[in-house]
Amino acid sequence: MSVERTTAHGGMETSYGFRQVGTGEKQPLVNEVFHKVANRYDLMNDLMSAGMHRLWKDAMVAWLNPPKRPGWKVLDVAGGTGDIAFRIVEASRRNAHATVLDINGSMLQVGRERAEKNGLAPHLDFVEANAEELPFADATFDAYTIAFGIRNVPRIDVALSEAFRVLKPGGRLLCLEFSDVDLPGLDRFYEAWSFNAIPRIGKMVTGDGEPYSYLVESIRKFPDQNNFAEMIRHAGFERVSFRNYSGGIAALHSGWKL
Repeated sequence: MSVERTTAHGGMETSYGFRQVGTGEKQPLVNEVFHKVANRYDLMNDLMSAGMHRLWKDAMVAWLNPPKRPGWKVLDVAGGTGDIAFRIVEASRRNAHATVLDINGSMLQVGRERAEKNGLAPHLDFVEANAEELPFADATFDAYTIAFGIRNVPRIDVALSEAFRVLKPGGRLLCLEFSDVDLPGLDRFYEAWSFNAIPRIGKMVTGDGEPYSYLVESIRKFPDQNNFAEMIRHAGFERVSFRNYSGGIAALHSGWKL
């Protein structure tokens, strides 16, 4: 496919999938996508990852390795349904406190209901807010996590700067995102699956294929692993590294506020 990825120099802020939109127009369009898929979010991730997202999320939390002591605080951004936050709280033996932040109220409602059902509500806060304008004081959190959300933020550089601001010295950023497949053969297969099968299956199951078309296009436009690592460094993070999963279908980036 001839569509080029954006780079560390920007481009995602006016890219709604393959469509160019004006400054400030992307966020309302993305919001509408997630209002549509909120109740089928797990299905969406299953389609996008062939079910692998659960293993990648487990690997993310394992690398974070939250301490099993009270007082440790994590901010999980674009985490409305609670998938990552629940894993972190459980990995800490219910000692960690997680703040789940999402710009989309529909996603947050799904997360609140799940937290009540699984008994984790006392360990969680749910906050409706924008990743580009976090409503927290400087140096509030020990860790900042975001899974499959950063590519939907219009101004990624601003969101990364906000992540750096709200982390304590010694705090850590972990970002899991679909990325650039680096295995010959797998790249062609995954692209064919993404652009041909996912929107059709999404439409068949949910009645609307358009959100899935946007999501696969946004993956194709997102910066590759090295360009995204450079964006993280530019925000002030040090010891930036990444791990590829499933041949680069997803990548997990790590950075520290030192």
